[in-house]
Amino acid sequence: MIFLSVGTHEQPFNRLVEKVDLLKKEDKIKENIIMQVGYSTYLPRFCTYSRFFEYDKMLSYMRKSRINIVHGGPSSIIMSLQEKKVPIVVPRKKEFNEHINNHQVEFTEQIDNKMNNIIRVNDIDNLYYAIKNYDLLIKQKNNGEKSNNINFNKKLDKIISDLLM
Repeated sequence: MIFLSVGTHEQPFNRLVEKVDLLKKEDKIKENIIMQVGYSTYLPRFCTYSRFFEYDKMLSYMRKSRINIVHGGPSSIIMSLQEKKVPIVVPRKKEFNEHINNHQVEFTEQIDNKMNNIIRVNDIDNLYYAIKNYDLLIKQKNNGEKSNNINFNKKLDKIISDLLM
């Protein structure tokens, strides 16, 4: 199963919802697809969808899915990463009236460069490639070993050890 979430931002993300729906229509994606489409005005015809899901239901879909496709919002990305999934991330863009600015483009670029734990799809025409090659692409990604929390805890542990000696 593939789970797609566009978050709760009030502007539509038709570009992503429609692209995945058309990939399903063209039978390029064989798996079942469940979408959370938010305020999108394009409603899928070939995928199961709801505008919103309760948190527990959304979490369940993220856990059960083979692939999570999310917008560039931090909460959606983190939710997928917490479930040990490398999300395919498609940032919303101002030029398509999907957000008020391009902070999702900038944010996902930073995450991709610094953490290497997402599959960033900046050009929607590359989405099918990311889905088709997902299993290969995730092998090239960080599995969480670069966590800032882990690094912080190691440094704090060393400082405390040094103080106690």
